[in-house]
Amino acid sequence: MTTRRLVLTQSAALVGAASAGLLVPQWARAQNSKLRVGFMLPYTGTFAQLGVAIENGFRMAIDEQGGKLGGREIEYFKVDDESEPSKGVENASKLVQRDKVDVLVGTVHSGVQMGIQKVARESGVLSLIPNAGVHAATRGLCAPNVFRTSFTNSQPTLALGDVLMKKGHKKAVWITWKYAAGDEAFEGFRDSYTKAGGTIIKELGLPFPNVEFQALLTEIAALKPDAVVCFFAGGGAAKFIKDYAAAGLKGKIPLYGSGFLTEGVLDAAGPAADGIITTMHYSDSLDTPRNKAFRLAYAKTFRLQPDVYAVQGYDTGLLLVQGANAVKGDLANKKALYAAMEGAVIDSPRGKWTMSKAHNPVQDMYLRVVENKENKVIGVAAKALADSGAGCKLG
Repeated sequence: MTTRRLVLTQSAALVGAASAGLLVPQWARAQNSKLRVGFMLPYTGTFAQLGVAIENGFRMAIDEQGGKLGGREIEYFKVDDESEPSKGVENASKLVQRDKVDVLVGTVHSGVQMGIQKVARESGVLSLIPNAGVHAATRGLCAPNVFRTSFTNSQPTLALGDVLMKKGHKKAVWITWKYAAGDEAFEGFRDSYTKAGGTIIKELGLPFPNVEFQALLTEIAALKPDAVVCFFAGGGAAKFIKDYAAAGLKGKIPLYGSGFLTEGVLDAAGPAADGIITTMHYSDSLDTPRNKAFRLAYAKTFRLQPDVYAVQGYDTGLLLVQGANAVKGDLANKKALYAAMEGAVIDSPRGKWTMSKAHNPVQDMYLRVVENKENKVIGVAAKALADSGAGCKLG
């Protein structure tokens, strides 16, 4: 009864305001409502730690703005995507249709991202990718409302070709898991290495997430290449690094990889990782005032050390802040919002970066070597490196 009386009272007030010419315009009412931000990230399973780091970084960027976007309060919604591609469309739809989010932030797993991509393209919701490197998202299936703040799977390895040739490694063996991310990482290495004059004498692969490397390591020893280049990540990367050393290859055939080879696994890999050279858009040890300030603030806030995933989450927040501020919180003004995000310069802990025409970061790739459980930056492998954006048509 009370609720009905309240509704009637409010209705009467609105009618009265309308007759007096004082009815608040719809856009102004929208501006006073909270912006709805949805996180679709892994909060359980193998990638749970990554999902938490991304959300932490994102919230930190927003909190630096007083917890608002373009002057508007924020309401957060969360869905655990479980890194399960088969639930990708269903989970993204929950945030878009049930929770009516204005912005969808996700995800880590490239397979799940393809589900988000479908929903984003069909619904038009602003979709920000804080990690998943699947090419299609900013190539053939790109969309005006989809922006990535991380990398494409081939971007780090696109910086490796020149590095190997400058070190005199003219013949290389490539090894990875045979799945989308591994195939796309190979594309970057193949294109840059062959263009620089190198020869890939063998491509080796095994099914994801198989970690029985011994037979392939024996084959590498027999091939005697100048270098081995790989794409592995997580626990499988730690085992590959240790098995590579145990097979007697460490110190004989230099090992290179996409930076994910040595991200978050150095404690597990131990001394076997020393000397591995990787290319990546970030390093914990990046010696800049911006990175040091970020790392200190993150550690104080979350009692954790930030990693590349935290940085990507943070940069996702920074990008949204620039867009929202440009339109004073009116995210329905899509043309101006997208233009502001497309023209953004992100002052990131990884170094300043800009957005490509296909909505993927144009960014420096750092050359790193593992020393005493640290990815030490020893140079810049490629300045302002852009993904090709092949097949992307945004008009």
